[in-house]
Amino acid sequence: MSTLKMGLKLGCIADDSTGATDLANNLVRSGMRVVQTIGVPAGPLAADVDAVVVALKSRTNPAAEAIAQSLEALKWLQAQGAEQIYFKYCSTFDSTPEGNIGPVTEALMDALGTDFTIATPAFPDNGRTVFKGYLFAGNVLLNESGMQNHPLTPMIDANLVRVMQAQTKRKVGLIDYKTVALGEGDIRERIATLRAEGVGVAVVDATSNDDLHLLGPALKGMPLITAGSGVAIALPANFGLQPSLQASQLPAASGLQAVVSGSCSVATNAQVAHFKSTGRPAMAINPAGLMNGQSDAVVQQVLAWASPLLKDGPVLVYSTAEPDAVKAVQAQLGVAEAGALVEHALGSVARGLVDLGVQQLVVAGGETSGACVQALGIAQLQIGPQIDPGVPWCHAPSAHGGVHIALKSGNFGTEDFFSKAFTVLA
Repeated sequence: MSTLKMGLKLGCIADDSTGATDLANNLVRSGMRVVQTIGVPAGPLAADVDAVVVALKSRTNPAAEAIAQSLEALKWLQAQGAEQIYFKYCSTFDSTPEGNIGPVTEALMDALGTDFTIATPAFPDNGRTVFKGYLFAGNVLLNESGMQNHPLTPMIDANLVRVMQAQTKRKVGLIDYKTVALGEGDIRERIATLRAEGVGVAVVDATSNDDLHLLGPALKGMPLITAGSGVAIALPANFGLQPSLQASQLPAASGLQAVVSGSCSVATNAQVAHFKSTGRPAMAINPAGLMNGQSDAVVQQVLAWASPLLKDGPVLVYSTAEPDAVKAVQAQLGVAEAGALVEHALGSVARGLVDLGVQQLVVAGGETSGACVQALGIAQLQIGPQIDPGVPWCHAPSAHGGVHIALKSGNFGTEDFFSKAFTVLA
């Protein structure tokens, strides 16, 4: 039996790569030694760690595919001896009426033989709070935050009980802020009441990290937790672990620097604009220009542009655009094809940049991050120091001799994130 099988406390399934690093970051900051895998490993993971985060690319897949991937990840984590399972989704809960949060949650519950779990995307450090079952992004309801314009998973309802109920056959209930404030005993009592009423999934309010720390002890021993990354700050203590700087140490950074951005979120649009305002070189990729087999030519053009500039500091390659521009391209190509074209092109750009000597790479956008790690052949990531809440630097030890990479969710990070990231690593 391996060391990992004896010591693996938490087995995590994330529905995209940025969400996986977001979760891993919070676990590391709270004292867990964490490895992130890209996809389900083919064999046992030979590492002495407290948690493993399996990064899937299942957020926008058809529900049946997302379920199959998630169950495969669950089976592998169970084989490694994981004591508790954590299904991680985005702190904006973004999904469609068909899923995939609800269907995956139900499939995992069935596989684990459990009749109850919680659901909360709350991540107060990034302004995501849940109050009376409603999800807020900063000071506004989710459906007023810009997420209503998401090109793949527009969120037009902030009521999580209603959103989750549309995706699941199980009854959905609420553990509200008043109960959470009373702590572990009252939370457990509320859970018992909900179960007696036939509730299978309970949305949980949380408006601060204090709420998450009050919730954490009540989740000890629960077979399945579903959440954003926020709850993760309170789980290591359930296993007797405390925060430690050693958990986030990475090898020293070297090499050239670049940013690849495919997110169209409000936050990433502002980050692209800020980077350009500093005078650093930036090149936009027009999705329409990738049509008719032109993708390879566009990639080569981008790399030829970047090659002489990299020695002077980071460059930015982006397909970020305003919502109206994105919708125009989708109308021309179709939603799925437009997204796939951009992801493939940016993945090829990332691989080309690394071939040019880039060893410090920031990637923005969940789908883009998945495409880039796949293009780079990254199978495993060591989680390092935090840049901004939810976004750590990581290290891929076996890819192209070693690459430091930050996978940023589109909605995360301050305006100066692209510049600040390299300063943090240095």
